[in-house]
Amino acid sequence: MNVEVVYAERDRQLVRTVELEAGATIGDAVEASGLAVAIPEVDLASCKLGIFGKIAARDAPLQDGDRVEVYRPITTDPKTAVKAASKRA
Repeated sequence: MNVEVVYAERDRQLVRTVELEAGATIGDAVEASGLAVAIPEVDLASCKLGIFGKIAARDAPLQDGDRVEVYRPITTDPKTAVKAASKRA
């Protein structure tokens, strides 16, 4: 089966298509994607993962055509960011 693994930042997006055996998990897809080598500064083991925008466990099984998303950790409190943006406007 083929799945896409995606990691996005504000200025770049990494998309990898990987071929996996039936019964593969989200964790298998992330490992097979090679993202750990492409973005060594990101601790992929601690990132939340999802399928098509819905958070899922690393051991969740995949289906052909799924899109696995690696979510960045939040580095700024959203409420603080909104307040700062409104003060600049």
